[in-house]
Amino acid sequence: MSIQEIYQQKCVSAQKAVEVVKNGDWVDYGWCTGTPDVCDAALAKRLPELIDVKFRGGILLKEPEIFKIDHPEKHMTWNSWHMGGIERKAISKGFSFYAPIRYSELPRYYRESNDPVDVAIFQVAPMDSHGYFNFGPNASHMAAVCEKAKVIIVEVNENMPRCLGGFEEGIHVNDVTYIVEGNNAPIGQLGASGPASEVDIAVAKQIVQLIPDGACLQLGIGGMPNAVGSLIAQSDLKDLGVHTEMYVDAFVDIAKAGKITGLHKNIDKGRQVYAFGAGTKKLYDYLDNNPECMSAPVNYTNDIRSIAALDNFISINNAVNVDLFGQVSSESAGIRHISGAGGQLDFVLGAYLSNGGKSIICLSSTFMNKKTGKLESRLVPTLSNGSIVTDTRANIHYLCTEYGCVNLKGLTTWQKAEAIISVAHPDFREELIQQAEAMKIWKKSNNR
Repeated sequence: MSIQEIYQQKCVSAQKAVEVVKNGDWVDYGWCTGTPDVCDAALAKRLPELIDVKFRGGILLKEPEIFKIDHPEKHMTWNSWHMGGIERKAISKGFSFYAPIRYSELPRYYRESNDPVDVAIFQVAPMDSHGYFNFGPNASHMAAVCEKAKVIIVEVNENMPRCLGGFEEGIHVNDVTYIVEGNNAPIGQLGASGPASEVDIAVAKQIVQLIPDGACLQLGIGGMPNAVGSLIAQSDLKDLGVHTEMYVDAFVDIAKAGKITGLHKNIDKGRQVYAFGAGTKKLYDYLDNNPECMSAPVNYTNDIRSIAALDNFISINNAVNVDLFGQVSSESAGIRHISGAGGQLDFVLGAYLSNGGKSIICLSSTFMNKKTGKLESRLVPTLSNGSIVTDTRANIHYLCTEYGCVNLKGLTTWQKAEAIISVAHPDFREELIQQAEAMKIWKKSNNR
């Protein structure tokens, strides 16, 4: 039987495909831009007839139809590997929950866990002449999901870019249960949160000074890392490399400015390596069939050994709060969930092990509390009750705000407190010093 004949034999409607979902099933819903569309709409119509269906997914770029049914909490739970705004709203409705894990551990979790994958449903690029469906910019952990899944439903979208890789970037038609031809709607976009603020730019200027020619970059999600990317694109830096968890628009700007060659990379020389990508159409067009870009599973991109093997590795990530002990909270504000562990700790550890590497945690020194209308410091005496520690005080390397960058590695508690306070907003420094004194992490000889 030819590949095309196999394709036609497995091609069904979305309504027919989702009939396989039963009460109590674990259903994997892809990842990021691979989250299903027409199958999601079809399953939303069935879901009111079902109970206890447990979905897994993450980084939703639009609200799934299954979230919109009446009383979804009576029929389903959404279990997220990494949460965004859509999923945060679902938490308050009682059917969304976070699954804490280092992102790099996902492939192994799927392969070794006793939790089943009864059905996997996700979007893919059109089948190629060899019978392969490409995962698009979502290699991540998808191959491991497919290895575990009892039923695999692929939803074909002509707008999904074909992302070239080294391994585990697609699935063969022989391994698919059903094929659904989607509506070819544009895949989800992750636009910038708005133009970079003056504070974002000020922080970015501090960070760019720490980056040498030939460095290998990892950028986290958010306005501040994107501001760093924009400044790098305008800088005199040259021969940069990319090895990152998430591929974002900023990398496209840096590459088109001629700053990325990857010539100094110790591994994957000349290639921009990433586990998944999300951004605007500009990003998807750049990744499509681009041999310079290498889509790879997250247990490779985020492996501390892979990161450490790359000289002058520069890791740049956001935080919500940092306390005077140097504990970094990037996932929650108290018990209010914001994001997830992702790969931040992997890159913090791996970058420090890199020859000449730097791990940089960046944040604005303050934020405006919308409830009180008051300016508050992001650098705090201790993390508020319930705040999740993403990086322990022993892990932090560089800390950057608009007031400067400080190297915290190896400092004693009093040195560390002094350094952190030195990059706090001036209006809060004296109060932080008083708190440090009360906490016995301040010496009389410290600078005030």
